[in-house]
Amino acid sequence: METFDLSLIWAVIIGFGVIMYVLMDGFDLGVGILFPFAPDEAARDVMMNSVAPVWDGNETWLVLGGAGLLGAFPLVYSVFLPALYIGVFLMLAGLIFRGIAFEFRFKSRRNRRWWNRAFCWGSAVAAFAQGAVVGTYIQGFAVEDFVYVGGALDWLTPFTVVTGLGLMAGYALLGATWLIMKSEGHVQAWAYRITPPLLAAVLAVFLIISLWTPFVNPAVWTRWFDHIQLIWILPALALSCAFVVFRSVRRRSEGLPFVATLGLYIFTYLGLVASKWPVIVPPNYTIWDAASAPESQLFLLLGVLFVIPIVLAYTAWTYWVFRGKVKVGEGYH
Repeated sequence: METFDLSLIWAVIIGFGVIMYVLMDGFDLGVGILFPFAPDEAARDVMMNSVAPVWDGNETWLVLGGAGLLGAFPLVYSVFLPALYIGVFLMLAGLIFRGIAFEFRFKSRRNRRWWNRAFCWGSAVAAFAQGAVVGTYIQGFAVEDFVYVGGALDWLTPFTVVTGLGLMAGYALLGATWLIMKSEGHVQAWAYRITPPLLAAVLAVFLIISLWTPFVNPAVWTRWFDHIQLIWILPALALSCAFVVFRSVRRRSEGLPFVATLGLYIFTYLGLVASKWPVIVPPNYTIWDAASAPESQLFLLLGVLFVIPIVLAYTAWTYWVFRGKVKVGEGYH
């Protein structure tokens, strides 16, 4: 099998891992972001219990994607890590604080409010950092001969702040629609109320980023506007999903808002990939430039193709076991 083919297969695998992480960990980060706005402490119990059985398993995809990226495209790390040390550290710190809060909030009574804050701020910081990293990828890096030559804070610009806030809003939307599906009573009614404003915020940020991106990366403008292409179907499908979210919430559907929000994320993600493909290190290094030796890629591929079905199987089993509504006073812990 040629290097070209292996690199392409690895790009698909890593892309799949990234979108799986965003979809599956996004809603529990969104639940954390929404934590301070919950109507009462009983609602917060329901919110946390709704994601407690699955949140740590969801992060498997982050590990899988990161490990696959290191093995298949090691030169990416020589640019991404120096450029994003602070952003990645903030993301990991937020995930750690959130994980600690998961375990201690259920056992604490006197200091529960502090664990509520740790859960919220950990989720918010992790989501913002992820969005800022995506914004940095869109705007590009200062790279010479595959070596990052920029500063430690080049990743933090007005554009990346907007993408960070946009991903926070998007995760909050995922969290709200997840609660519509998993809760009932006053918690579900509250989730129905906040979903339309969150959807409006997400669409507003998408519009701002779409108008701003050509000014920070002209190559994206060229890719989309030089001539009419099939990739224009992706934003059309994303907007269709947004409409389905709005309409299904008005009709008080329970599962459809969450599924449509997942679709909104998938088509937006595919639009980002289409904008940059096949560049993996902006501005102009492709997946083939960054690929490891064919022997290394093949060796790792054999292991990953064995692991992914197992991860998919136990993930599906977990969601099946813990299906259904989470009621006040009941939960995983």
